[in-house]
Amino acid sequence: MESAPAIVIATSNAGKLREVRQALAEVPARLLDFTHFDAISEPEETGETFAENARLKAAYYACVTNQVCIADDSGLEVGALGGLPGVHSARFAGWPRNDAANNTELIRRLAGVPPERRTARFRCVLALARGTEVLQCVEGSVEGIIMDTPRGTSGFGYDPHFYIPSLGKTAAELDPVEKNRISHRGRALARLVPHLVELIQNQKLA
Repeated sequence: MESAPAIVIATSNAGKLREVRQALAEVPARLLDFTHFDAISEPEETGETFAENARLKAAYYACVTNQVCIADDSGLEVGALGGLPGVHSARFAGWPRNDAANNTELIRRLAGVPPERRTARFRCVLALARGTEVLQCVEGSVEGIIMDTPRGTSGFGYDPHFYIPSLGKTAAELDPVEKNRISHRGRALARLVPHLVELIQNQKLA
């Protein structure tokens, strides 16, 4: 694998990193993370959409690391909240980022909203960049309903409150294989893999 191209998974979120590594396990590349580099500051996420932020982050980290980078922007959109928290999902309850506080804020805002109006969507946009050039951008999503009472111990973020009716489980009750198959990030990654393989085979990631 020493001759394989290096790709940086540009996230400091341990849950995201684990999911991306699992999904890309068969891709003929050396998957790096931030532990392979000196401390890297985060860019300011000024985009108004997941796609804008994903492209911004991928290009930023590709330039900083001088490597091809994969970056994502993802989050939860709740219909009854007008699409919030959306691009603010990671910091819905303010700084510092805290999953428990974000979930508390989400349930507080949905107090009194009946189950039929608690529809929600997880969305993920992944961008692949070399320098300032974005080589590919893909998206995945999954539909669900927000539950007041959390269920499950797997996953992270809003997963314990995100119930998927077709499976009868929350995202936090799914095992890693099942989650990677149906989650918003898993679906985006599934769309990215063939593009990655093609670029690698054509030696366009060097």
